[in-house]
Amino acid sequence: MTVVDTVETTAPLTAQDVLARAKAAVPLLRERSVDIERERSLPADVVELLRSTGAFRVALPKDKGGPELNPMEQTQFIETLATGDTSAAWCAMIGMDTPLYAQFLGEEVSAELFTDHDTVTAGLILPIGRADRVAGGFRLNGRWGFGSGITHADYVVAGAFVHTDGEPEASPTGQPMHWRIFIARRDQFVVHDTWFTTGLAGSGSRDYEAVDLFVPEAHSFSFATATVSGPNATPDAILRNMPGVPLGVARAALDFVRDLAVNRTDRMSGVPWAEIYRIQYTIAEAEMELGAVREQVYGSLRTQWELLNAGIELTPDQRVATVLARTNSFRVARDIVAKLCDLVATTAIYKPSPMDRWLRDTQTMRQHVIAQDQVLQSVGAHLLGGTPQNPFSLGIVQ
Repeated sequence: MTVVDTVETTAPLTAQDVLARAKAAVPLLRERSVDIERERSLPADVVELLRSTGAFRVALPKDKGGPELNPMEQTQFIETLATGDTSAAWCAMIGMDTPLYAQFLGEEVSAELFTDHDTVTAGLILPIGRADRVAGGFRLNGRWGFGSGITHADYVVAGAFVHTDGEPEASPTGQPMHWRIFIARRDQFVVHDTWFTTGLAGSGSRDYEAVDLFVPEAHSFSFATATVSGPNATPDAILRNMPGVPLGVARAALDFVRDLAVNRTDRMSGVPWAEIYRIQYTIAEAEMELGAVREQVYGSLRTQWELLNAGIELTPDQRVATVLARTNSFRVARDIVAKLCDLVATTAIYKPSPMDRWLRDTQTMRQHVIAQDQVLQSVGAHLLGGTPQNPFSLGIVQ
């Protein structure tokens, strides 16, 4: 069964369509969660399930036949999928970036590469590799990690610093190093099976390597320059929907424990869990924390989106609002799941319970470069006129 069997199809898909399909996919994803984790990548039928929801085309513009979800709708879509399975939602979040990359590649190149609206792109954009200029393009070498979704991707992106005649090349904006993103078919990279992790096991975020890979110049881009204008032609466009994953996991864990509490009785006292002060307090506190961070995420996204659509240049405070909300969503989700695991106690550690998996998933995603403490340092530095350690997390390309 696919979600297409359960939700009426229309073409082209609308925001309402894909959100309805995501909701219908949740119980199917939950059924496959154990298999997804065991296989350490998304099984083929789960990839097709995501494809049938429209997951990989949600950012595609309407004039190209896509639903063109805005950042709030994209985040809601990912949040819904995450209540079904964390790794599937993570891969959907990564895979839907293809139309956003197309904003920087150019119309002809995008049409050449992305002939399928459901094209999946994976890879690490940070400049880990080295690209040497040659006639017509670059020779790319390097090994990148954290290629989430690479096991089912069509194309792979890889970040590298550009060199000319063996020397680092200055960027077009005057920076001493020229950071570009390169895109090529997955089969042009060597994929290494390295993804043995605490959590997010099903994301298949393996290492991948390029050895003297020729990439035409037109198949590369810089986040400093976009081929089109608009609110999506910004470096941080691919980061806006990330909070959907931690928000969805926290929601799933909280709903699970609430259902548990209604049907459980304390073994020692015989008192129903629903009547125990500690249970009541913890559930309420978790709801309070999740509600607050969720409003922070969606409120900051909405405000930023309105400003960008109006063509208003963001102030430092306006720029960092979504960054703080995003980082906080990862922190709060982990704290909520940990708190609920403590509440459920020993029951949480047995495999039939998803609590253990959610705890490991939230711990692992908290280590992502976009959720680490250096992001807060970057925010503080930006507000105070200092030097951010991670400017890209703020949507700034240096």
